[in-house]
Amino acid sequence: MTNQQFSDFGLAETLQRALIKRNHKTPTPIQARAIPEVMAGRDVLAIAQTGTGKTAAFALPILHQLAGAESGGRARAPRALVLAPTRELAIQIAGEFRAYGIHLRLRLAVIFGGVGQGPQVDALHRGVDILVATPGRLLDLMGQRHVNLSRVKHLVLDEADRMLDMGFVCDVRRILAALPTARQSLMFSATMPNDVARLTDDFLRDPVRVGVTPQATPVERVQQSVFHVSTAGKRHLLAEILDDPALSRVLVFARTKHGANRLATQLEQGGVVAEAIHGNKSQSSRLRALERFRRGEARVLVATDIAARGLDVDDISHVINYELPDSPESYVHRIGRTARAGADGIAYSFCDVGERVCLGQIERLIRQRLTVVGDGPAAPPPPAQRLPRRHGSGGGNGSRHRRLGRVKPHPVLA
Repeated sequence: MTNQQFSDFGLAETLQRALIKRNHKTPTPIQARAIPEVMAGRDVLAIAQTGTGKTAAFALPILHQLAGAESGGRARAPRALVLAPTRELAIQIAGEFRAYGIHLRLRLAVIFGGVGQGPQVDALHRGVDILVATPGRLLDLMGQRHVNLSRVKHLVLDEADRMLDMGFVCDVRRILAALPTARQSLMFSATMPNDVARLTDDFLRDPVRVGVTPQATPVERVQQSVFHVSTAGKRHLLAEILDDPALSRVLVFARTKHGANRLATQLEQGGVVAEAIHGNKSQSSRLRALERFRRGEARVLVATDIAARGLDVDDISHVINYELPDSPESYVHRIGRTARAGADGIAYSFCDVGERVCLGQIERLIRQRLTVVGDGPAAPPPPAQRLPRRHGSGGGNGSRHRRLGRVKPHPVLA
C-alpha cells in the first residue's frame, strides 16, 4: 500500500479536485485500508488512534456515495449521521466534510450542546444531507421532533471508546434504535474494551476489521518518561520543566475542572501564558482558548480528558500528565495528542505515591516501563512499631517509647 494514491480509489471527480486543492495525494494506512471497504458498502470496525487520518477514511467514501444519490429535494432529511463524543471533535469532523465536499451540493449541519439550539434547529428545518452531532443534543432535538432520522443510510460512531467512557452508551443505543436497520454502519475506536466489543456485536453486521496499530498501544514515536514526585512538589517541577524553551507548545492534563483552572492561573502568575479548557467552560470560551493555543499565543493549554478529546492541534511538542488518569486507556489518548502526522513527540508523567497503582496499570496496558527521570519512587515508610512496655515503668518511660515508635514520613511522600 505504500505506492497507493487517492486517485486509485475511484472517488468522484469533485472529491479528487478537493484532494488536489488540499495537496493530499497519498493516503495514510487507515485511509488505504478503510476507504475501499466503505466504498464497497461494508460495515467497518476500525481501530485507529487520533491523528492517523481516520476522519477522511469515512468522510471521503460517504461523500462519494452521497454525491451519486438523489438529494431528496428541499425537505432533506439526513442521509449520513456521524456521532462524536465532544463538541470540539464534532466541529472538527464537520470541517473535514466541508473541505472535502466543497464542490458538492450537499448540506451539512453540526449540532452540540452548550450553545443555543435555535440556529441548529433552523439548519435542520432547511434540510440536511450530513448531520454531525453529539449524543446529548441530538436526543434533545429528537425528543422535540426537530430531527428525522428515517432516511439515514450511513452511520459513523467516532471515538467509540471515549463515547462509552463518558457515559453515552444509553444515549447511543437510543439513537441507534431510531435508525433504519438497512444502513451502513462504521465504528472508529482507538481501543477495544469490552463495552465497545458488545456495542460492535449489537449494531455492526458482518463487519470487516481494519487497524493500523496494535490494540491499546500508544503512539510509538512518543518518548515517554515519568517523574516520581510528591503532590506538593508537582507545581515546582512543572515550572522547572517549562523553563526549557524546547517545550514550545505544551498540553498539560489535569484530572478535574477546578484543578485545570487553578493550574492555568498559577502558570500565568509565574509568567507562562496558559489557557484552560474543560466541561464547565462555555463553547465560545473553549474555542477561543483553543484558537489562542493553536496560533501560539498561549504556550500551555491545561485540559481535562473530556475537553481535550478530539482536540486537533498540530506541532504539540510535549504532553504533560500533571495527574495520571484513572483509566489507562485515557493515557493512550492523552499522549496521542503529540507525535501526530509522523512527527516525534514527548510525554512526561508526574506520579505521586497515590498514583502508583495507576502507573502500574498504564505500564501493563502499553507493555513497557516508562523511563524514570531523576530519583525512582521512594519506598513507603515502615509501619510504626510498638515497643514492649516494661513492667513497672512510669509514664515518663511510656512517653519515651511512644516517641521512639513514631516514624517521620519521607519528604517525597509528604
